[in-house]
Amino acid sequence: MAGRKTAASIQPQPQAERLLLRPSTLRIGIPREKHLQERRVPLIPSAVATLTARGHEVIVEHRAGEYASLPDKEYVEAGASIVYSSEEVYERADCIVKITPPTERELTFFRPKQVLFSAVHLGSVRQEYIQALLEKNVTAIGYEFLQAKDGSLPIMRIMSEIAGYAAIQIAAGLLAQQGRATLLGGITGVPPARVLILGAGTVALNAARAALGFGCSVTVLDEEVYRLQRLKAALGYPIATGLIQPELLYELLPQTDVLIGALYRKGARAHLVVTADMVATMAEGSVIIDVAIDQGGNIETSVQTTHDLPTFTKYGVIHYCVPNIPSRFPRTASIAFSNVLLPMLLRLSEYGGIRSLLAAGHMLKTGVYTYGRHLTNHTLARLLHMESLDVELLVI
Repeated sequence: MAGRKTAASIQPQPQAERLLLRPSTLRIGIPREKHLQERRVPLIPSAVATLTARGHEVIVEHRAGEYASLPDKEYVEAGASIVYSSEEVYERADCIVKITPPTERELTFFRPKQVLFSAVHLGSVRQEYIQALLEKNVTAIGYEFLQAKDGSLPIMRIMSEIAGYAAIQIAAGLLAQQGRATLLGGITGVPPARVLILGAGTVALNAARAALGFGCSVTVLDEEVYRLQRLKAALGYPIATGLIQPELLYELLPQTDVLIGALYRKGARAHLVVTADMVATMAEGSVIIDVAIDQGGNIETSVQTTHDLPTFTKYGVIHYCVPNIPSRFPRTASIAFSNVLLPMLLRLSEYGGIRSLLAAGHMLKTGVYTYGRHLTNHTLARLLHMESLDVELLVI
């Protein structure tokens, strides 16, 4: 019995695993975002200070953090190098960290075997973009695909938290200044505003929390009962809920002061559930915030707007349909983004490179969509009618 080995005894032990790790020094580049109205930056100065303190090099393009009130001076004090062109960032860095996908011009700057962290933007991604990354032999990691062990999407989730809270703040301003000249929350003797939220995901949960904090009357509708049950449990507060059905929408919308569209479908366009006829039944001066507009929107009358011209009125109802709501609050969003991204970069350096980290089964594997000149994400492959290969077959 003394020499018998149990299943547990022959499993790889954490200490043994760490002996095999060969940490490497990263050269991380942060280009200034070029996409319209993108004001966030993926790493804040305190995160940069953590990286440089561990021997990593961080190259930041001039004014990359200015919209988030993070000046070059703070990055320099954190140990970063400031350069004055995107091209120099790509030339010097091995790992490019962005918010939005690279522009066509930036794609020409890539070198073989560089690593890219960025969003993919499923609604606008083109085959030419993927092909350019493949030809350059870039390992690309998409924020939309990154999945933790519990099934959550950490970067998308933290941005959804911001979008949910922000939607209610925006609605409060619009309702008071452009709409029905009323407070979102009720005071003694005055009924509170009635908020109707479509969807029961992270955006909806945080919008509901914010609305309840204002003292609103909140109703949440979804297409699945279990999601409503999960949301109610997370809130810990009794609210009205129901399944999305035309009859119920026609009943509720005339009484609704604020309608929040937050019904998403993973890897697909958002589900349109409120028709133009339904919008026409809403009271004049009521407000629609279609958070799902970045995936097509939940409301038929929604048309994508910008931070500069965020609203329009249809049937007397004020519509706010700006995609990328977190960019309206760039400092908060940048801090939240950086908090999720920094541990991934530290883990990447600890494993000595992307291949070792992927082979170890780290969550970054779920986000990889190009590796070794192969498309490795099946969702993108179906969307763009391209062939794909499992990343596991490329890193063994």
